[in-house]
Amino acid sequence: MSELIPVNILIADRNYRLKIESADEEMVRKTAGLINDKIGEFKTQFAGKDMQDYVSMVLLWFATEQNQSGIELVKLDEAAEKLASLEKMVDKALAESQL
Repeated sequence: MSELIPVNILIADRNYRLKIESADEEMVRKTAGLINDKIGEFKTQFAGKDMQDYVSMVLLWFATEQNQSGIELVKLDEAAEKLASLEKMVDKALAESQL
């Protein structure tokens, strides 16, 4: 296990001090940047809301994106299984035709 390093992350105008593995630093900073970018987008789309509303909207967006990614992975797994089955059928047909 690697040693944890302290980092300061700014999300929604608030500073958070975290201890993370050094290998995760880039990912954490990029994720915080994405969150802040989305907050900015929602601020321009929905004027007059408070920061809590924007953070909630970003949380909902992020959770929906993650769920959609999970669904896509399941679809890919199903497609891979079907392709493997088709490959076996083709191999079997080719083997039988050579007899």
